[in-house]
Amino acid sequence: MIGVIGKGSQFKRVKKFFIKKKIKFLLYKPNNKDYFDKDKFKKLLNCNIIFILSPNKSHFHYIKKFYKKRYIFCEKPPVSSKKEIKNLKKLSNNKIFFNYNFRFSKISEILSNPKKYKLGNFLYGNIITGHGLAFKDEYKYTWRSKKKLSPKGVFEVLSIHWIDLINFLFVIKKIDKPYLTKISKNGTAYDNSYTKITLKNDKIVNIYTSYSSPFIDEKIFLFTNGTVYQNEDKIEIRGPTFNLNAKNQFIKPKLVKKFLLKNEKDYHMSLEKSLSYFFKTIRNKDTFSKKEIETSLSSNQLLF
Repeated sequence: MIGVIGKGSQFKRVKKFFIKKKIKFLLYKPNNKDYFDKDKFKKLLNCNIIFILSPNKSHFHYIKKFYKKRYIFCEKPPVSSKKEIKNLKKLSNNKIFFNYNFRFSKISEILSNPKKYKLGNFLYGNIITGHGLAFKDEYKYTWRSKKKLSPKGVFEVLSIHWIDLINFLFVIKKIDKPYLTKISKNGTAYDNSYTKITLKNDKIVNIYTSYSSPFIDEKIFLFTNGTVYQNEDKIEIRGPTFNLNAKNQFIKPKLVKKFLLKNEKDYHMSLEKSLSYFFKTIRNKDTFSKKEIETSLSSNQLLF
């Protein structure tokens, strides 16, 4: 039996997968007096698979209660403080999967295969992604808008996706203290974030995320022999570096490959792949690798 903890937007996405795959589940909605049911919570203890889709602040609370002898699918980031990271590392369980689903995205597939696309070695990255969520009236009623539930705001909700992906693919050596600001009058959480990341090979990646900007989704990744550029629904791979015009001047590298994929669709596909991977591991009675778990925790630790 599968038990699900959470009632927000991520639950709604995961629910679509359950319906598609005809998976039955028991839903427990925390922090809502209209749905609180002690008996139903007790029934969760009889489930051998637990989905933790509740606010970030509550993750460790539920992991502690359910991690023994169960498979756990926990939404990112795993926990919300250094202390919780330290305590989480003490829990011996290789059946916990942390859902950093950008690892299953199209941009991840491209960046993890530089030889396939003849890109060469990684040089630099710049990620800008934002929209005006914080200006919506309903935003102030969500946990994302509350500093108590989301201390670092958009940094721990959106930036963490990219921090983990970069860490997963290239290994982060150092992350600068994020510059966090609040623009919208709605809520109390930070809605703008900028940080600089230094990789193990000393290359740099800049990440800017926002809940209070015009819609923008732009990423550029430079390699020694090509570029990967994403602008909203379009991803272009260009190369080689040595590309000259008739005047022997350097010009934009030739288009090698172009992908047209709506961001929303790419996100849902990456989530579906992440969920499928989780259930495949269960079907095979397998566990998650030490590297997977350690990378997830190290990405989480970079938030603090």
